[in-house]
Amino acid sequence: MVVASSLVSPLCTWLVATCLSSSSENKNLDKNSSYFQCQKKVRRRNLVALSSKNGGFSTLMEFCRIEPCEEFCNSRALFCVGAFADLGSKNRRPKRLSRAHVSDEEKVVASTETKKPKSKKRRVVVTGLGVVSPLGHNVDEFYGNLLQGISGVSQIESFDTTQFPTRIAGEIKNFSADGFISKKIAKRADKYMLYLLVAGKKALTDGKITDDVMKELDKGKCGILIGSALGGMKVFGDSVEALNVSHKKMNPFCVPFATTNMGSAVLAMELGWMGPTYAVSAACATSNICILNAAKHIMRGETDVMLCGGSDSAVIPIGIGGFSACGILSMGNDEPTKASRPWDMQSDGLVIGEGAGVLLLEELEHAKQRGAPIYAEFLGGSFAFDPYYTTDPHAHGRSKSCVRCIETALAESRVDREDINYINAHAASVPAFDLAEYQSIKHLFAQNSELRMNSTKSMIGHLLGAAGAVEAIATIKAIETRWIHPNINLEHPNQGLDSSVLVGHKKERLDVKVALSNSFGFGGHSSSILFAPYYRD
Repeated sequence: MVVASSLVSPLCTWLVATCLSSSSENKNLDKNSSYFQCQKKVRRRNLVALSSKNGGFSTLMEFCRIEPCEEFCNSRALFCVGAFADLGSKNRRPKRLSRAHVSDEEKVVASTETKKPKSKKRRVVVTGLGVVSPLGHNVDEFYGNLLQGISGVSQIESFDTTQFPTRIAGEIKNFSADGFISKKIAKRADKYMLYLLVAGKKALTDGKITDDVMKELDKGKCGILIGSALGGMKVFGDSVEALNVSHKKMNPFCVPFATTNMGSAVLAMELGWMGPTYAVSAACATSNICILNAAKHIMRGETDVMLCGGSDSAVIPIGIGGFSACGILSMGNDEPTKASRPWDMQSDGLVIGEGAGVLLLEELEHAKQRGAPIYAEFLGGSFAFDPYYTTDPHAHGRSKSCVRCIETALAESRVDREDINYINAHAASVPAFDLAEYQSIKHLFAQNSELRMNSTKSMIGHLLGAAGAVEAIATIKAIETRWIHPNINLEHPNQGLDSSVLVGHKKERLDVKVALSNSFGFGGHSSSILFAPYYRD
């Protein structure tokens, strides 16, 4: 105790002098003073240990011989402890006092001063849609074809497929970027970027973002989050072939135009938007995660307007060849329109598709103020992970991952299970994946007698990173039109499936309460997002 007193008392003396005199910080301390005559060099951790051992800050102060130090330090605790910690160091900033050393009264004052009032939750609505797909490049045309049960799967025409085991895809046949993209970019860019730019600008047009409205927007609060699973595969592949001749033959934009973020970046450059602009790449869950993250930017008040979704173009030799090597593509070459068969016993694999889907999300009050059309309200979502294998789901892992993902999405959106009456399933015509998703949905929604479920992939194939956005557009159109599209090619349902939950061969009338859209991807990514009709206050 004597040692403690001899150490702490000079310190308290120095502290009082320092605290009471503002000018003392700029004066040099006398090196003959009692502070510098301490026999032991006391480190910060030793003081803290001593304080804790003897009952905290108040006990430590009992060692001080000068009474004003205790009174003054009680009112200036943060400064005093900072001085204790630094022991006169000129270069360190004062450290904050541990909560354990602050009195109950000080805690109450601090919590009162820092407590912020709860802000009203910012609601997010969908005000524009843009699509480029095997079934059309106009949203109404696209959904009209879905309602009629028309398939967009056909023989591949863009290259010679003779050597490939799979010669079919959801290929886009007639596409033109004229009027949307400059000839310079159209010549250099990959198709995934062209699809993205066109779909993005169509979403703006659909959302009534005219030139006059654009001028009034706060560009700093407008962002773009449109992802891609594979990016510019063709641009990169062509450059590899050119490299075999000479590096001088390579496209100077082969690297930047191959990256997954460049589509969002180029679109933001053309629009002059300066808010959050980037891309997420999470295989076939890409679009859903982009949509969810974009909505959160709005909910947090970081933005008012976001373009979000996904784009991919893998109907090229390296794409078809690569997926064929994985052994997951359908080889129903003789009847392309019947090749994609979610939940059907005769399914022999998925069908690759290409395209882009873009949603214009907007903060509700911002949308109302400018008189924007409102398709639906975005409620929330979630994503999870199944850490098992790159291309195959775990027998039980994917079901658990899917259940956890959906449950989290419901909790975040504050939606009860019984409120879900429409699900646009991932259902990619891969039996193991389709079954795992179905079992998860059955586990969660077995009591929902009104539940209806379909798969857009039965008609357009799997659009990879664009799948979630294009299927979200189908989901939103179902909310708007009160019609849900059929499941085509569902002729022999897999054993164990309750086919009464699945939409049949014809469209069905349904007043959607809350809709759920799922997307799962290679590597174990799971994602779920929810939409509902917008009800005016």
